Amino acid sequence: MLQINIPSCFSWNICNNADMTSHSVDNPPSALLAFRATNVRSFKDPIELNLLSTTLAEKGIVRQVSWREGGQTIGVLPVVSVIGANASGKTNLLKAMNDMRRHVLTSFQAGSPSGGISRSPFLFDSDSHKTGSTFEIDIVLHGIRHEYGFTLDSESIIEEWAYRFPKGRRALIFHRTGNDVVFGSAERAKSLAMRVLLRPNALYLSTAARANHPLLLPLSTWFEENFLLAEASSLPHRHKRTIQLLNNEKTADRVRELIRAADLGLTGARTVDLDPTFKEKFRQVLHILNDEEGELDGEETPPFEGFDVRLVHQSGDHEMELDRDNESLGTMVWFGLIGLVIDVLSQGSVLLADELGSSLHPNLVKQLIRIFQDPKTNPHLAQLIFNSHDITHLGEPSNRLLGRDQIWFTEKNRDGSTRLWPLSDMDPRKEEAVGQRYLAGRYGATPILSDDEFNAVAELITANE
Repeated sequence: MLQINIPSCFSWNICNNADMTSHSVDNPPSALLAFRATNVRSFKDPIELNLLSTTLAEKGIVRQVSWREGGQTIGVLPVVSVIGANASGKTNLLKAMNDMRRHVLTSFQAGSPSGGISRSPFLFDSDSHKTGSTFEIDIVLHGIRHEYGFTLDSESIIEEWAYRFPKGRRALIFHRTGNDVVFGSAERAKSLAMRVLLRPNALYLSTAARANHPLLLPLSTWFEENFLLAEASSLPHRHKRTIQLLNNEKTADRVRELIRAADLGLTGARTVDLDPTFKEKFRQVLHILNDEEGELDGEETPPFEGFDVRLVHQSGDHEMELDRDNESLGTMVWFGLIGLVIDVLSQGSVLLADELGSSLHPNLVKQLIRIFQDPKTNPHLAQLIFNSHDITHLGEPSNRLLGRDQIWFTEKNRDGSTRLWPLSDMDPRKEEAVGQRYLAGRYGATPILSDDEFNAVAELITANE
């Protein structure tokens, strides 16, 4: 039986560790309040994921955050779960958030002055390609609420805006329409100076942050440290990050605690570089796939950072190394989460975890959720947004891990678009068995499956044998 016991503060004394970010009165925690999007991936119509608490919140989960100077606090949720059928859009929600991050971080530096914009509009409607895609966040940044968003198409930035609420009232930072930008009174001279660098296909936030604009650099930095997506494609590099922390004497104990707590039987890990000849061949393939002609220049194509991961197990009195092919998927997934979880908890960031329960034991998923829910193990208000098919974390009313306002659903509409809504919209009772009622289809967001259709397929298969 899998035994999982993660003690308070992981036994790494995270609450008092000197190299962790300290959130005093002068340095309050940041928090994501809401994410909104329109015409992005499978979201044709406007959607909003809201992380503000409601009257349905469970006791001890809500975190009170200061959002304006001298004002009352607001309740923020540290964890949100998104549940739905296969292909309903759960993953696309996380990818849409990651898309926003990518646009902010790369539009100025990576975009070509004469090029367009790479985006992912709703695919099943030809008109969606003709209209813009909109992204917007509502966050608390250093104790002050901020709103930031933009609308773009495949050629240029259509609109972009940023506001802050220092005294509780909306104050303009900037508002852009095409290449025309209107600025607020704060840091107006520096804002005007940045306008000469603006390109049609580059966000003003990205442009100003590159020049260290005092009002916009913190907002850009927030995107750099948040919306960190843990998905299958990033697993190898997340393994490498875990190993980096394992090899750092300041963080090694934290990694070992999370390995030991999950009962994986690991004692260490290391990376192994791939054969140099293979890496050079891979680099040449990239050169050809990019339609580049001529001889391969050493500076033209970046080197391929290929590596393998070896995990060390205790076998009696000896230790044994195994490569990733000889490890269970669950072991590799958890090992790949450790480094990212440590980074996020240390910085008070937002972690996006795709298909969290697909290969991890339900008890391990519950413990990970508990880490984020508990202020003792999450003192800097890191936030976890995850999707899953597994509903065991919903629990029964007597031992519910997530509050009724922490559960969201996705469902595919007839036109292929995704609908997103919270369980709280249905005003569930406190004693309601959420997991059972979800499986019974009381909330929607479940696949519509027919026994007769599956039986007919099975009969067809066997009839042709």
